Amino acid sequence: MTDLFSLTGKTALVTGGTRGIGLMIARGLLQAGAARVYVSSRKADACERAAEELAEYGEAVPLPANVGTEEGCTGLAEQIAAREDALHILVNNAGATWGAPLEEFPAHAWDKVVDLNLKAPFFLTRALLPQLLKAADPDDPARVINIGSIDGINTPGERYSYTSSKAGLHQLTRVLAKELGPRAITVNAVAPGPFESKMMAATLDAFGETIAATAPLRRIGRPDDMAGIAVYLSSRAGAYVTGAVIPVDGGFTVL
Repeated sequence: MTDLFSLTGKTALVTGGTRGIGLMIARGLLQAGAARVYVSSRKADACERAAEELAEYGEAVPLPANVGTEEGCTGLAEQIAAREDALHILVNNAGATWGAPLEEFPAHAWDKVVDLNLKAPFFLTRALLPQLLKAADPDDPARVINIGSIDGINTPGERYSYTSSKAGLHQLTRVLAKELGPRAITVNAVAPGPFESKMMAATLDAFGETIAATAPLRRIGRPDDMAGIAVYLSSRAGAYVTGAVIPVDGGFTVL
C-alpha cells in the first residue's frame, strides 16, 4: 500500500505553488517522496520563500514565471526542459478571481481571469508535452492535474469570469484526457471548495464560521485534504483515473 501511493523518483511542477492550495500540493508531493518539486509564481522572492519552507520535506526548486501569457508558459517550459529530461507531474494551479456586480463587470476582468485560469493550463500543458511524454508509461502514466473549483460546478454570484473559466477548465480537462490518454498521460481536475488561501482569505475572515457550518462535513478544507487528492492522482493509485473532475469541498456540491 505504501508503494501504491509513493511518488519516489518523480519530478513535478506546481504553478501558483508558493501559497494556498499550490503550496499544500507541493508539500504533499514531497512528503510522498517526489524527487523534486518545482514551485512557480510571478514573484521570485515568493518562490524562494516557498522553496525554503518546503526544504524540510524534500527538494523544492524555485522557478519564477508569469504563466498569464502564452510566452510566459513557453518560457517556463523551456526552464523545465533545461533542467529535466522528463516531467512526471504537472499541476496547473495558478489562478485569479474577480468579483463585481453585473452592470459594472469590466472587460479586462474577463481577459485577466480567462488568460490565467483557462488559457494558461492549455498552453503550459502543450509546451511541456515533450517532457510529459518522456515520463509517460502505460502502467504509470504522466499526470496533469488542473485545479478547477466548485464555482465551476455551482452557480455563485458576481464572479462571472472566474466561474466561467473554471467550468471551461473542467471541460478542457475532459478533452485533453481523451486526447492524451492514448499517449499515457492522464488529465484530471480537482474542484476545491473553501480552503485557507489568499484568494479566500477575506471571505473566510468574514464568513468562515458560517461557511463551515453550512458544509455537510461542517468544516473548512485542510492542507492534508488537498495533499491527499494530489498524491492519489499522481501516484500508482490513480493510474487508471483520467478525465475526472473531483470535488474536494466537504460536500458543497451536493447542497
